[in-house]
Amino acid sequence: MATFQIDGGKKLAGSLQPQGAKNEALQVICATLLTSQPIKISNIPEIRDVMKLIEILSELGVKTNRLKKGEYQFQADEVDFQHLKSEQFAQQASSLRGSIMIVGPLLARFGEALIPQPGGDKIGRRRLDTHFVGLQKLGAEFKYDADNHFYQVTAKKLRGAYMLLDEASVTGTANILMAAVMAEGITTIYNAACEPYLQQLCKMLVSMGAKIEGIGSNLLRIEGVEQLNGCSHTILPDMIEVGSFIGLAAMTGSEITIPNAGVEHLGIIPEAFKRLGIRLQIKGDDIFIPSQDEYEIETFIDGSIMNISDAPWPGLTPDLLSIFLVVATQANGSVLIHQKMFESRLFFVDKLIDMGAQIILCDPHRATVIGLNKKYQLRGTTMSSPDIRAGVALLIAALSAQGKSEIFNIEQIDRGYEAIDQRLQAIGANIKRVN
Repeated sequence: MATFQIDGGKKLAGSLQPQGAKNEALQVICATLLTSQPIKISNIPEIRDVMKLIEILSELGVKTNRLKKGEYQFQADEVDFQHLKSEQFAQQASSLRGSIMIVGPLLARFGEALIPQPGGDKIGRRRLDTHFVGLQKLGAEFKYDADNHFYQVTAKKLRGAYMLLDEASVTGTANILMAAVMAEGITTIYNAACEPYLQQLCKMLVSMGAKIEGIGSNLLRIEGVEQLNGCSHTILPDMIEVGSFIGLAAMTGSEITIPNAGVEHLGIIPEAFKRLGIRLQIKGDDIFIPSQDEYEIETFIDGSIMNISDAPWPGLTPDLLSIFLVVATQANGSVLIHQKMFESRLFFVDKLIDMGAQIILCDPHRATVIGLNKKYQLRGTTMSSPDIRAGVALLIAALSAQGKSEIFNIEQIDRGYEAIDQRLQAIGANIKRVN
């Protein structure tokens, strides 16, 4: 177990290069199972969750070759299907929620897939019905082994179908899409997720020979093909990391540049930060955040309290709500943070309250933040990271706080942020990793 020791309250300065997008990486790496030909993927973030998925595929028989840092070649020409029934696979796959996305490709190519009930962040219920209902629409038979917590889908032949997803699930859409690209006939997916991750997956599949229309919308039309080919693909910058760095700059009053931020794929993220009063300048594909001694939250036209909430893309991604909440603690003004998608993601606010933040947790989904306007710094404390995004929010709070802080369970942060302590040290942060 490792710990971050942080001496906060210091301004930082410099450049923070965002890593490749974690959520995209998990999808496109699973897509390599769709073909026996080699696929090269660049800008892969070498973080815990992604490396764990690569290990799972390697144990499954996929040839994985690290060409250089962040660049890998995959070839799934000798998949060992029996490994899916092993205890080793059960242990590995159950610890990574992203492993669920191997189901669609395996079903499409081999007619069968097995997966244990996946783990991941403890942020509330994250049901899998959308995945399996969609695969059943394509003709798969679904079985659940309640004793061993294993899911199984089988199909002699997948056939295209019309479906209306009950929720715009990102991983659910990805799973169904990867199965549909090799199904016989036309598949229409309505209420599909359309995040940049999904758009990138679609573009990769098209480069492999898939026929997909409606990319970037919530209505996808897929014409199945018999086989897919190899390709080369580059992963986008991680918009969650970009948002985290904007929040870090605001909280610590630092002057930070985020180069190669993938600005055209950030959607409303920059505008949402501006609603909190944070100034930022977009220069080409770079984002510059000047040092600010204070920032003021906007109100609605009638003067009522600002409300920031998550929504399916092109709405605000739920992965950044924790960052917006912690940034608001030092703003001038009040804001209601409404986390609609997960009912346990706001429970880390008790740690911020211990640091001196003024937050009212209204219910599992809503918290009212009364900004301190930087007149009263947060104070250092000892805390534990409950999940990836809350962990980084607590890290940002600790870097802005007066005094020393300790954050335990930082393996959660490592799941989503590569060498974050080293990158922060490079711009002046007093942070140390202790094993």
